[in-house]
Amino acid sequence: MLIVCPERAWVEVELVGGRLGCPSCRGVLGPWGHARERVLRCSSGDRLLRPRRARCRGCAGTHVLVPEVALVRRQDEVSVIGAAIEAKVAGQGYRRIARRLGVHADTVRGWLRRFALRVELIRAHFTRCAIALDVELGAVLPAGSGVADALEAIAVAARAWVLRFGPGDPWRIASRLSGGVLLATRAPAYPWAG
Repeated sequence: MLIVCPERAWVEVELVGGRLGCPSCRGVLGPWGHARERVLRCSSGDRLLRPRRARCRGCAGTHVLVPEVALVRRQDEVSVIGAAIEAKVAGQGYRRIARRLGVHADTVRGWLRRFALRVELIRAHFTRCAIALDVELGAVLPAGSGVADALEAIAVAARAWVLRFGPGDPWRIASRLSGGVLLATRAPAYPWAG
């Protein structure tokens, strides 16, 4: 699995041109069909998503190219999930968040629980990302709770990304920096390994 930009044409150009590297062995990825079609629930309405598959020319491993608007094993757009996390830090309960976002309450509660279970891993990972992106970054100060500290680390990393590469949505940046497994239920250890 590899997080890519959401523009299909751009991904195709990079894939056919041999400009995407294998996340397993750093070999060159080439086209290899498509993954199954699924619905991605977005703030602007449902969107059909059929991610591209790629095969490494070196190790022969296959990978799904997931657009940065999505997270692995999540049906909702990353910015919707991020809005729920931000609302939780602001003190709202999961039922109120669910009503505001138009998502089932149990789904929101699941997101918030998964995030809370990983707060220390998320905080450490995004702090490392921020430092790697901005070597002149000062200390990342505590924000008051584990969830708030993790959210602050994501914000600082997103800011460092924007300063280095230009404008971007903070939650899409978080998806990219986490390899799409920010809230995955069965996430590989890769992004959290340090």
